[in-house]
Amino acid sequence: MPEVTAPAHKTGDFFVNYEEKVFPDVQAEPGEKALVTFHTVAFEGSIGLVNLLQATRLIRKGFETSVLLYGPGVTLGVQRGFPKLGDEAFPGHMAMNNQLVKLMEEGGKVYACRFALQALYGHGEPSLIPGITPINPLDVLDIVLLHRKDGAFILDTWTM
Repeated sequence: MPEVTAPAHKTGDFFVNYEEKVFPDVQAEPGEKALVTFHTVAFEGSIGLVNLLQATRLIRKGFETSVLLYGPGVTLGVQRGFPKLGDEAFPGHMAMNNQLVKLMEEGGKVYACRFALQALYGHGEPSLIPGITPINPLDVLDIVLLHRKDGAFILDTWTM
């Protein structure tokens, strides 16, 4: 049996060089826009939270940032909690809600498709986190096309 002679890792150790940045820190030019779309179910993977963090980072880089919740993506924007709305049932339970609130507090806009909200998931507009703007399902394509016309950076988030 081989003998392990390396010392055990301990709290505070570094495993990687986290300070080295390979690419330049890109900042938005004045008026540049970004759109992050979500067609993903809350809690069915990390992509919902990860790209909400990316959307927040885009705001901090100076992009006028919008988030589009459509299809199952509207599940990211509904109020949740247990036993009461706003209560965190377990650590991380409210992570997506909290990130959406932070994103809006930092100037981001969030839109949710009314069709998906009601027809697919049985929620009404009062179920949305305050500050999220409900939109007509015909607006789902138009918000993407408007951002495209503006030369915006578009990050599409999908899960199957």
